[in-house]
Amino acid sequence: MTTAVGSLLATLPGDRYTDPENFRREQERIFESGWFCAVRSADLDKPGAYRTVQVGRESVLVTRNRRGDLRAFLNVCRHRGARLCTQQAGEVRRSLQCPYHAWTYDLDGRLTAAPNLTRMPDVDRGSYGLHTVALREWLGYAWVCLAAEPPSFEETVMADVAGRLGGGDVIGHYAIESLALGRRHTYDVAANWKLIVENFMECYHCATIHPELTEVLPEFADGLAAQYFVGHGPEFAAEAEGFTVDGSAGFARLPGVPDAHDRRYYAVTVRPQVFVNLVPDHVIWHRMFPLAEDRTVVECDWLYAPEVVAAGTDLDRSVELFHRVNVQDFDACERTQPAMSSRAYREGGVLVPSEHHIGEFHDWVTGRVEGPG
Repeated sequence: MTTAVGSLLATLPGDRYTDPENFRREQERIFESGWFCAVRSADLDKPGAYRTVQVGRESVLVTRNRRGDLRAFLNVCRHRGARLCTQQAGEVRRSLQCPYHAWTYDLDGRLTAAPNLTRMPDVDRGSYGLHTVALREWLGYAWVCLAAEPPSFEETVMADVAGRLGGGDVIGHYAIESLALGRRHTYDVAANWKLIVENFMECYHCATIHPELTEVLPEFADGLAAQYFVGHGPEFAAEAEGFTVDGSAGFARLPGVPDAHDRRYYAVTVRPQVFVNLVPDHVIWHRMFPLAEDRTVVECDWLYAPEVVAAGTDLDRSVELFHRVNVQDFDACERTQPAMSSRAYREGGVLVPSEHHIGEFHDWVTGRVEGPG
């Protein structure tokens, strides 16, 4: 649990960011036990399209079956355990075939064929299908859970969003599931995943490393993050016409966004690995994929009204603002990671008052890693 240092709160000790065994426990007790945002549903646009993602220690295969439904499986052949799909993304016609011994599965994971299978009457095809992974679609993304008994989606994922925005209906104003992908950047960050979450949750650093962002959102120059306040979204600067790198005009407000949310920015952390950024004309969606105690891949989507993308509109000034923020943030996290193994950080550091909500995140992580297995 987070402990007090005078009027301040202590951070996690340094080894929580560097110890491979601690990371293994996080993989098991956080990423393999709860809901994990895996893929954008529209990326799998036809039956047979698939994508593989790393969830904890497992490779998970997400595909679309012949009926158009999304399905998720462990990416492991039931014969001798070979990786079934070796590419990050691809498309098959009717079935998934292991490249090792050609065991073949339909898009619902059923074993349908294999060399010599007809001479093996004792093999119950129903018992040797792919291991199914729980899947839930929400806000245009497929979320998966490896747990045998997944926790309530409503009480975890949806509750995180509702708790930050001050109500369960607010996120619906942005109709994220109907938006189109305008741009995607992938960042390979040499830092522990928790450092990235902590950075996103606070704005104590904003005046120091985010000059473009604080020009558009001057409240951030005071160091108080939007996530410190339930339901609050910082207002754009009076001279800013839109959420762009130079403050120039963006695009028309998304149809469902009310006047109360116009010219405001909202940031949401969905534990353990999603950040959602809401502005009137687009949505920025981050997914983290923790791969090692000191390596995290972050995939960031910029989502716009379909007509904006279809028209081939120039998105550069819109995308560039948060791309710069991402690069600035990830550089800061990479500068921090080496110090986590320093004797100077053996006992950790402290959280200033504007960062106290990070202490709640630390408690959440600690409770899952150190709680009952």
